[in-house]
Amino acid sequence: LGGMQCSSSGDLASFFIPGKLLKGMGGAMDLVSSPSTVVVTMEHTAKDGSPKILKECTLPLTGKGVVDRIITDMCVFACDKEGTKDGGLTLIEIAAGITVDEVRAATDCPFGVVEGEIPLMEEP
Repeated sequence: LGGMQCSSSGDLASFFIPGKLLKGMGGAMDLVSSPSTVVVTMEHTAKDGSPKILKECTLPLTGKGVVDRIITDMCVFACDKEGTKDGGLTLIEIAAGITVDEVRAATDCPFGVVEGEIPLMEEP
């Protein structure tokens, strides 16, 4: 799914920005309410440079606690939406040329980092 915002607890805002023309949510709510794995792809920051991965979403939610993985242009996060590892996000892959400090600066919530060397994201 595409996302406008994700939270560290797996919340997803993907269909509506207040004050903007609404085309509809499509099948996003159906997908996030199913028992399937939810992978969100999006740019890491908004056009104005503000983070899109937040402690809590500020836009209306498509689903609460539904995201399993977030893939951005900077990195890949695994989301512990069930709280089995104290909740939150874990950085599991990083884009070539990007540092963990750059990801932290572009992310508005704390996150863990996979142990050992961080694997590089595969290029499309």
